[in-house]
Amino acid sequence: MGPVEHTLFAFMVGLTACGLVGSAMELVSGRRLAFVEPYVSPKHMLRSLVATACAGPLMFANDALDAWREGRISALALISCGCTATIWALALGIALIDIASRTGTLLGSANV
Repeated sequence: MGPVEHTLFAFMVGLTACGLVGSAMELVSGRRLAFVEPYVSPKHMLRSLVATACAGPLMFANDALDAWREGRISALALISCGCTATIWALALGIALIDIASRTGTLLGSANV
């Protein structure tokens, strides 16, 4: 695989993980995914950090779409938010692939 395929694969891994985690969070809480309670809370910093890292692109996209519908941001700002969410999903995919690779290496070396 070339660099384009690697990049697309990482993006799809990040997008899939983001979608799975975000959907699970919505199902458990019964509320729409956004940067508000119960997902992000100053009382539960570690939980908020994990939730934001994993489902952040969807949270960001939902908040940006809400702001655009209410007229609080322009179409150009909405496009900027979409690009940011895309890059965030790509970074999440790269991080997850790296974690999976290192975990596989550690588990594989334990068998020897």
